[in-house]
Amino acid sequence: MSQFSRLATAPTKSLAIKHYFCTLRDPRRRHRRLHRLLDIVAIAICAVICGADNWQQIATFGQRRRTWLQRFLALPHGIPSHDTFERVFERLDPAAFQACFRSWIAALCVRGEMPHIAIDGKTLRRSGSRNLGPLHMVSAWATAHHLVLGQEAVAEASNEITAIPRLLELLDLAGALVTIDAIGCQKDIACQIVAQGGDYVLTVKDNQATLHADLQQVFDEALSQEGTPLRERSLRTRDRNHGRTESRDYYVLAVPAAFAERHGEWAGLRSLGLVLSERQVGEREPSYEARFFISSLPPRVRAFARAVRNHWGIENSLHWHLDVTFGEDTSRIRQRRGAENFALLRRLALSLLKQHPAKTSVACKRLAAALDTDFLEEILQPTGNSEKP
Repeated sequence: MSQFSRLATAPTKSLAIKHYFCTLRDPRRRHRRLHRLLDIVAIAICAVICGADNWQQIATFGQRRRTWLQRFLALPHGIPSHDTFERVFERLDPAAFQACFRSWIAALCVRGEMPHIAIDGKTLRRSGSRNLGPLHMVSAWATAHHLVLGQEAVAEASNEITAIPRLLELLDLAGALVTIDAIGCQKDIACQIVAQGGDYVLTVKDNQATLHADLQQVFDEALSQEGTPLRERSLRTRDRNHGRTESRDYYVLAVPAAFAERHGEWAGLRSLGLVLSERQVGEREPSYEARFFISSLPPRVRAFARAVRNHWGIENSLHWHLDVTFGEDTSRIRQRRGAENFALLRRLALSLLKQHPAKTSVACKRLAAALDTDFLEEILQPTGNSEKP
C-alpha cells in the first residue's frame, strides 16, 4: 500500500497529508463542520509553503488555487474563510497536531549515521498581548537532515528548563547525540537523555557555578603542563568570511578521578570539553572567548568539535529562516494555540522545503512553489520517500 493516501474519494492524484493527519480529531461541534478538517489542514500547509504568513493569506491561497486543490481535496463547500482557518487552528490541540507532524517528519528522516539533535529556544516577539508575554518555543533540529523533529511551548512564567524535558519525551533518542546550550545544562536533563539511550554535549556557564569553576581549573592545570597529553586531543580550525577571521581551538579530556568524585551526579559523564575562540573583524581589536562543556561521549576531539560546530545549525538553518524567510518575529497571531500551531506549520514547511534538492534558497523555493503547482507537489512528496504515490 502506498504511504501516500488519497485526500478524497474523487481526486486522481494523492498527497501525503491525509496519510499523516488522518488521526487528527476535529475540535469543532458537528453542526459547525461545514468544511472538512483535512481540507483545512492541507490548504494551510500548502499555503505556508507558498509564502502565506497569516490566516488571510492562507484563505487567499486557497481561493486562487481552488482548481488545483480540487484535484486532491473534496472541498464540498468551497474554500474556508480566513475566520474559519483562525478558529480551527485556535481550537486544534497542539500536541495532537504535532504528533501528526512528527509521523511525517519521521518518514523523511533516514538514519544513516548517529543523528545529532540540537535543541534551542526562540521567542515569537510580536505574539505577546496585554495579558500574556510573547510565546517562546523550544525546537529539536536534526542537523544532518535539516528537519524539525518537534517543538514545545514554554509555559507562561516558566522557562526552557521545564519545556526541554517534555520535548525530549517526544523524541526517539536511541543512538542520538543531543546538544543544548547552558540553560539545558541540568542534572535531570542529562539523566533523561542517557535514560532514553542518547548521548549529550552540554554547554556549561555560570548558571552551574561550581561545575564551571571546576572545569576552568581542570583545563588551566592541563594547559599549563609541558608536553601535556591534552595537546594530542586538540584541534584547531580557522574560518575566513566577509572580512571576519575566526580561529577555534578544541580540547577534550577524559574526566579526572577527583572531578568525577566531585560531580558524580551527572549521569554518563565521560569527557570534558573546552573551546578557545579568537575573532578578528577588519582592523578592530580581536575578541576572545572560552566555552566549557560536559559530555557523555568518549574524549575524541573531532567528534566533540563537530558536535559544537553543528549545534549552531539550529540558529543558522532554522531560527534565521523562521525570522527572515517566514517572518515569524513579525507575526501578530496572539491566540496561544493559534500561534503555536502556526509555528508548527512554519517548521513543517521549512523542513519540507529543505528536503527538495533544488540548489536555490528557501525563499526562492517558496516563490517557485507558489507559481508552479508541479514544483509544489514535489515539495509535498519528497524524493526521500521510498514509495511513489
